[in-house]
Amino acid sequence: VKLKYFFYSSGDKKDEVYLNLVLEYIPETVYKVARHYSKSKQTIPISFIKLYMYQLFRSLAYIHSLGICHRDIKPQNLLLDPETGVLKLCDFGSAKHLVKGEPNVSYICSRYYRAPELIFGAIDYTTKIDVWSAGCVLAELLLGQPIFPG
Repeated sequence: VKLKYFFYSSGDKKDEVYLNLVLEYIPETVYKVARHYSKSKQTIPISFIKLYMYQLFRSLAYIHSLGICHRDIKPQNLLLDPETGVLKLCDFGSAKHLVKGEPNVSYICSRYYRAPELIFGAIDYTTKIDVWSAGCVLAELLLGQPIFPG
């Protein structure tokens, strides 16, 4: 997502400063698009699913090459420009640079997309948890509903 502008603002307390980011506007999410198709009893065209998933896996390959794990891959965090078909990964609030041997919290990632190792409380996971989540997104787009609701 492109940064358009940034500015600082003051808070109510002394020395309280906030960084404000103005980002490009992207009108949709994969979640909204999938819901639209599901409500109209249709399936997303396979060519769209391929396009979206290719971009998602490319974005994951890039952040994983930097050692960054997103830790919250889900359709709501996949911004989509329906005019161009461009997908952008967003919401890096849970993201972390993973360091081998350094423990991580296991209660991370949205429930429907959580990898098995996280469900069982692992604290030494890898970026593979994002790949699991992406696989759950793929299944959801193909099936029209979450593969592991609950």
